[in-house]
Amino acid sequence: MAGKRNSSSSSSRKNRNDAPRKPKKNPLTAAGIATVDYKDINLLRTFISDRGKIRSRRVTGLSPQQQRQVATAVKNAREMALLPYTTH
Repeated sequence: MAGKRNSSSSSSRKNRNDAPRKPKKNPLTAAGIATVDYKDINLLRTFISDRGKIRSRRVTGLSPQQQRQVATAVKNAREMALLPYTTH
């Protein structure tokens, strides 16, 4: 009995993944921003959750290089006390 799997859960997962995905819009290319600056606090706040965490690429829709730039800029802004580490 241990070898049997629940077929209903795998079929529902299959149906969910069969739908074509719409790619996320890249907010930096839409705004025409080539490089991310740590002093642009309003832009960086869009990539931070309400708990103070940096949002993932899957959520933001950035390219890997842009995500690294955003992460570095957020960390620099936190170090310069422009952004908080956490929000209470």
